[in-house]
Amino acid sequence: ASVPTTTASRARSCMLRFYKTGTADEARDEAKLRASLDAAGSRLSSLVQERCYMVELKPGTTLSTDDEARLCWLIAETFEPEKTSRQSFLKLSPGATLLEVGPRLTFSTAWCSNALSICAACGLGQVDRIEVSRRYLFSASPAVVPADVPRYAASLHDRMTEQVYPTPLDSFVSDAVAAPTRTIPLMAEGRAALERLSAELGLGFDEADLEYYTKLFVSELKRDPTDVECFDMAQSNSEHSRHWYFGGTIVIDGVPQKQTLFQMVKATLKGPKVVDNSIIAFHDNSSAIRGFDVCPLRPGSATAPSAYAASTETSHLLLTAETHNFPSGVAPFPGAETGTGGRLRDTHATGRGSLVGAGISAYMVGNLRIPGFVQPWEDADAPLPPNLASPLDILIQASNGASDYGNKFGEPVVAGFARTFGLELPNGERREWLKPIMFSAGLGQIPAVQADKGKPEAGMWVVK
Repeated sequence: ASVPTTTASRARSCMLRFYKTGTADEARDEAKLRASLDAAGSRLSSLVQERCYMVELKPGTTLSTDDEARLCWLIAETFEPEKTSRQSFLKLSPGATLLEVGPRLTFSTAWCSNALSICAACGLGQVDRIEVSRRYLFSASPAVVPADVPRYAASLHDRMTEQVYPTPLDSFVSDAVAAPTRTIPLMAEGRAALERLSAELGLGFDEADLEYYTKLFVSELKRDPTDVECFDMAQSNSEHSRHWYFGGTIVIDGVPQKQTLFQMVKATLKGPKVVDNSIIAFHDNSSAIRGFDVCPLRPGSATAPSAYAASTETSHLLLTAETHNFPSGVAPFPGAETGTGGRLRDTHATGRGSLVGAGISAYMVGNLRIPGFVQPWEDADAPLPPNLASPLDILIQASNGASDYGNKFGEPVVAGFARTFGLELPNGERREWLKPIMFSAGLGQIPAVQADKGKPEAGMWVVK
């Protein structure tokens, strides 16, 4: 539990703590912990949970009594303020195990960014960072031994974005140090050096990538690349950034084809039997088709308070879609969140600015193997990738993450679907959506006067 803080001691300490109990996700975490204990041959005897809001102030700043009361009001439950306190709700007892998990210290969470915006709007600019940890005080029969605690912790947190806190945090300062940039000896060792780096960092370079980049650096640039450059190239060639591939020449059985894949797709937009209603296609963050004349309410001034008045404009219909697969498999909730967020960014960034309307989310995963409800075609013992969440967790948490981000942004998810697939062929080969598909699409609208981005001009920066 935290020590009661006075104004004087607050100046010496940069971390404040607020505790909350009775949150909506406690039942979910209890089920996860119970299942983990059951798998290890133990039975959950007791469990008390709380969430700890860790608030770090900017150096040299303090909170007045009114400021602290305002901060506590923001954190507390609206109708149950008694469930929030400066003191911990957990009371240590013999034989009980205390486990705390929370965000990694090396980066601020998206939740923190939203919380800081709210604090600033409420006059609490002293708050520098605020994060939430989850604390569990539990006992089991037989008693939990320290060596087994990491196994139970693994069921309660996402190891990619969260970590176990052995002791309560006093600061968000991390002792992690960025690795120095390395030069890859491509000039001296040739392609073998690139193959080795690809295996080490999981860059996924295929034969064409290895051949192209080796030639690029050895024959044309005549220098060694850095590991940062190679990592960046791997990201540029990721599954949703293949425009250069679809624009490349197709060679089938040694015969170059007349059209690229992009040309084949674009051919459907023009022609005697095609209604030319395409406004934006293949050259912006989203696509748009011809819309209608509308009469929206607009403020008289964009830079000062003013009255709203009806105006007349042409508004086009906008649609964008993308997938966010591997991140949603590794860390389902934040992976799907960023999938939705990235797609929302594309919607807003179309032309010179557009408006979001409604979202669509879809998920395709392997066999669910629901505890107590395993289906006849599901093999409960089939191995799952150790670096990915289970299909059931992906389906639940990815759906929660996508909806959570859309709700916070103001775009409701109004449609979607979920599919599972797993099959063992007669020859024993396994076909299954172990790497999930997280599909995110969005409908929006864009004023016709803002549909054209404009051409780049000399002196403009290219920002990546």
